[in-house]
Amino acid sequence: MCQVLGMERKGLMHSDQKTRFSIKGKPVYHYCAVSSFSEYTVVHSGCAVKVDPLAPLHKICLLSCGVAAGLGAAWNVADVQKGSSVVIFGLGTVGLSVAQGAKLRGAAQILGVDINPAKAEQAKTFGVTDFINSNDLSEPIPQVIKRMTGGGADFSFECVGDTGIATTALQSCSDGWGMTVTLGVPKAKPEVSAHYGLFLSGKSLKGTLFGGWKPKSDLPSLIDKYMNKEIMIDEFITHNLSFDEINKAFVLMREGKCLRCVLHMPK
Repeated sequence: MCQVLGMERKGLMHSDQKTRFSIKGKPVYHYCAVSSFSEYTVVHSGCAVKVDPLAPLHKICLLSCGVAAGLGAAWNVADVQKGSSVVIFGLGTVGLSVAQGAKLRGAAQILGVDINPAKAEQAKTFGVTDFINSNDLSEPIPQVIKRMTGGGADFSFECVGDTGIATTALQSCSDGWGMTVTLGVPKAKPEVSAHYGLFLSGKSLKGTLFGGWKPKSDLPSLIDKYMNKEIMIDEFITHNLSFDEINKAFVLMREGKCLRCVLHMPK
């Protein structure tokens, strides 16, 4: 959340608000000041992180967002405790990373909610103990979760990018101390609506960007954990495609047939 090098949304470099690339005199903008869909790029020194030279870049690239965000949400933001109950809405890479983080913290019950039945078996690998397909339910999801957890989950995570799900997640956590963490970025209706009684009952709602990590100082330690086999990354990579197959990668993502697809530049 650095005020100097915050999220750059205009496609320009921080230092002079200009681009470093152009084609035939026309500027080529930098997505989030990164421009990672290019063989060579220019970034601000404050945005570059020195990592273990032995770490495979085609694996640790997953720590740039999804995996790191989910682990951080479980560890830094929620601070999941041993023996606690957790419910995760959305079992993509971010949601499954939350599950991995919760499992490593010793959570006793990790419920995963998704509308894609193919996620059920996959989710077990990352620590999900119970899979719920919300399309198969005849009663509200919060009621089901409260019954399964004995009153509501200690921690609830919204990993879909839907503010309606954020409300559902808040309704699904325990009275008194239940915490809901929202990680998704909504495509529509950015306002969250919830009955004030949910907060009076002691529940809390928190948001997080990149799981609360400080990239410059924390990414190297996450990479060390991967190199020491303390966290899983390889298991999230379901496809490896060449860069010219980038549109196929988007199709796989939209159809829910992949977790993370790594694109390889031509050599």
